[in-house]
Amino acid sequence: MAKVELTVNGQKVSKDVEDRTLLANFLRDELGLTGTHIGCDTSQCGCCTVHVNGRAVKSCTMLVVQASGSEVVTIEGLAPKDGLHPVQKAFSECHALQCGFCTPGMIMAVAGMLKDNPKPNDEQIIHGLEGNLCRCTGYINIVKAVKQASGQAV
Repeated sequence: MAKVELTVNGQKVSKDVEDRTLLANFLRDELGLTGTHIGCDTSQCGCCTVHVNGRAVKSCTMLVVQASGSEVVTIEGLAPKDGLHPVQKAFSECHALQCGFCTPGMIMAVAGMLKDNPKPNDEQIIHGLEGNLCRCTGYINIVKAVKQASGQAV
């Protein structure tokens, strides 16, 4: 067992965990933050994407002990208290989701991408989304949502 201490969505967390516990499982099972989805268990789909110290990370590939001492933001903690994050708003307005299973991870990946590149072109958007799979939308509206969130004409 290991003791982990981290900040999740602005709240300090301290727990004893098994050494092999994945960050995704910790968030879901220990903290009840079920917006972090587990879609493939092989880090291929991106449904589990969260931010660790401001970087988009697939939480199914990271042990929670590796995140100890870090600041973690999940989809539940992304939005300001008074509304939606601009990426969440753009996904809604551009109809960039269907079943919604990939949506939390996709939104977290896009928010991370826009932090690094606030005005990406189409090629940069497509490259930035490569690690996140959507089986429903065909990505056209997701690209539109990224452009809207970045303040570009859709």
